[in-house]
Amino acid sequence: MENSPVGTVLTTVNAVDADEGINGDISYSIAQASKEAREMFEIDSDKGDITMIKMVDYEIERSYSLNIKAKDKGSLSDTCKVTIDVVDVNDNPPTIQLMSFSNTIAENSPVGTTVAVINVEDADSGQNGVVQCKINEHIPFKVESSLTDYYALVTDEILDRENIAEYNITILVSDQGSPALHSNKTLTVKISDVNDNAPVFGSDQFRTFITENNSPGVAVLTVKAGDADWGPNARLSYFLEDSDVMGNPVSSLVTINSDSGVIHAVRSFDYEQMKSLTFNVTARDGGSPPLSSEVMVTIIVQDQNDNAPQVLYPVQTGGSVVAEIVPRSADVGYLVTKVVAVDVDSGQNAWLSYKLQKATDRALFEVGPQNGEIRTVRQVTDKDAVKQKLTVVVEDNGQPSRSAVVNINVAVADSFPEVVSEFSDFTLSKEYNDNLTFYLVLALAAVSFLFITTVVVIISVKIYRWRQSRIFYQSSLPVIPYYPPGYADTGVTGTLPHMYNYDVCMTTNS
Repeated sequence: MENSPVGTVLTTVNAVDADEGINGDISYSIAQASKEAREMFEIDSDKGDITMIKMVDYEIERSYSLNIKAKDKGSLSDTCKVTIDVVDVNDNPPTIQLMSFSNTIAENSPVGTTVAVINVEDADSGQNGVVQCKINEHIPFKVESSLTDYYALVTDEILDRENIAEYNITILVSDQGSPALHSNKTLTVKISDVNDNAPVFGSDQFRTFITENNSPGVAVLTVKAGDADWGPNARLSYFLEDSDVMGNPVSSLVTINSDSGVIHAVRSFDYEQMKSLTFNVTARDGGSPPLSSEVMVTIIVQDQNDNAPQVLYPVQTGGSVVAEIVPRSADVGYLVTKVVAVDVDSGQNAWLSYKLQKATDRALFEVGPQNGEIRTVRQVTDKDAVKQKLTVVVEDNGQPSRSAVVNINVAVADSFPEVVSEFSDFTLSKEYNDNLTFYLVLALAAVSFLFITTVVVIISVKIYRWRQSRIFYQSSLPVIPYYPPGYADTGVTGTLPHMYNYDVCMTTNS
């Protein structure tokens, strides 16, 4: 049996000699054997015991033959053949060799794709050399026997890199010996990504607010999407879907950073023109072919108190005077008129309040702070002036608030002719004052123009004379006398017998 210890007696050779005495003494020896056998065994020359001098290995040599010679003292001998069969012992574990192996496999590989081809061997014989191969459980792989001692590692399920990106597969082999021997080998298989996941936004839709009159270029919102893939398949870019918002291309209203997903306002928004805008943003990955997703974005423009109230009634006219008539018999609470105003803003910015800022007789009228109704506070008397002027302020509730002022003429009279005579004088006086102001301004402008013109002329003459005098004194030309023909000196008295005329010639640069 292999692996038996050195010195183990395998068998005893026994020979018989009929002689007596020394002729009957027998000695044993190995007459003929292979070199390997002689190194493995020896025989006791006296007893004939064959013992092991070296451990045998079944996997190296399974059988040995020895020719044993028995010889007496009289030189007579005989031989016999001893065959030693080595009995196998399960002393060799199975071995695993990879014939082929792909350490990376695509996640969209079909079921049954071969990952590795394995060769499993056991040097033992019989049941000791019968090998079983298996792998660890709960993984999407299995081993299949293809040929004797060859196994194929194949996929058993659809792979998903986003679920598990790497598998450690342990190959376990064992023989049928007693006790059984085992071996194992671990393979690492990586799952390569395939662009099989579209981008996913963090919300079904995005909604944000922006106050009107914003600065162009201000960041409004950031949209973000995720992609379960890896590498370029997960690299996202963001785009605006081409569309129109109230007749304007969406690109003229907002823009988006293709890398970060930050949405910026291209221009300043006006709540009174556009209260909201809705558009779609597309997220596209870098796979081949690329996958994309869309999300709806709504930007709501918030109102700002940027519009003053507008008075609709009474209508303010420049040329004529409109008056509300209050009869002198009016009781307390008589409705004189109602100030009607609107504010194009919204919310509290459009809440209007009314108050009486100025009046000819404050004790006679009041204005409703909420409805703008002007009513009498007391009974009208004969002492009240016919002409009453009221100034009403309409103010909104914004921060800061804005206001409008309306002037109202009220006539306290019982007859229409009385009203006409009073307010006609007022109109004519106003027109006279306006005309007088116009003519005064015109006269002032004419006088100013004449004064400036006179000053300019005087300065021009002075400059001209100064230049002429400079030209004369700086001249270096000689003076040449000139005698005009036909000149008589009759009637001349004094020391000079003749009169002389001189012509002076000068150049402009002298």
